[in-house]
Amino acid sequence: MSAPARQLDARKGDIVENPYLPYPVRIDDIITETEDKNLKTFRFVFINPEDEEKFAYMPGQFAELSVTGKGEIPIGIASSPTEKGFIKFTVNKVGLVSSYLHSMKAGDVMGVRGPLGNSYPWETLKGKNVVIIGGGFAFTTLRSSIIYMLENRDQFGQIHVIYGARTPGMLLYDQELKAWEARDDMNMHITVDGTDDPNWKYNVGFVPTITEQKAPPADEDTYAIICGPPIMIKFTQPVLDNLGYGHERIIMSLENRMKCGIGMCGRCNIGKDFVCKDGPVFTLAQLNTMPKEY
Repeated sequence: MSAPARQLDARKGDIVENPYLPYPVRIDDIITETEDKNLKTFRFVFINPEDEEKFAYMPGQFAELSVTGKGEIPIGIASSPTEKGFIKFTVNKVGLVSSYLHSMKAGDVMGVRGPLGNSYPWETLKGKNVVIIGGGFAFTTLRSSIIYMLENRDQFGQIHVIYGARTPGMLLYDQELKAWEARDDMNMHITVDGTDDPNWKYNVGFVPTITEQKAPPADEDTYAIICGPPIMIKFTQPVLDNLGYGHERIIMSLENRMKCGIGMCGRCNIGKDFVCKDGPVFTLAQLNTMPKEY
């Protein structure tokens, strides 16, 4: 697989990258995250070192994972730009490409196209308190965000994280969750819908309920980032309303709407907006002005 082709932009006379061609990467490591083995985290290294510099991203963005002869899938970037020498993606086994990817091994070569879309608004969030609310395997870009904030800890106020899954065996990033829970410079609230594990020492309850119990009331210095299943988001939003969060301070991601990533296929649009180019990150205030198609 060749590196992205360079071509001349006739309007400006600049050399630009071909957005359709992926960067070649090698699978460096694979971790099975969940007890059902349907979620795996892939660690990729760029075959051409200069491509890593070109793949400049921020937490909240996504990329297309490309497998020759199978196709490509849009996946949120799970690594942080502060983690050098690799990029990570956590992939749910749900279709042709993801199933084939799950059968691949360390050392295999494939492609990554991106980074694509916008990120969470990090310049706005500097100096602010950040409440991260996540559920299930949508925690990937939130992992990226947590790593980024902890590596730049002096740039943010209080950090609250509420993360839940159906059972303990379905939680992602088990060792990192435990490490974050043990820190004294962030507030980590892990929860599961239910468990029979007598050694479970964290919360039991749905994410909206734990958010109501643990999230701080809103003020002008506090923002909330939400990423998770639609049903979780549906029942979490009223909780944040009751806690006083203005819709301009509730940040959401519509990464499940992503398709080609560059606004060409037209399958991600909501009204006049293309999620892959105008998003996937929007404030709830922005979403309130869009057709309820998401």
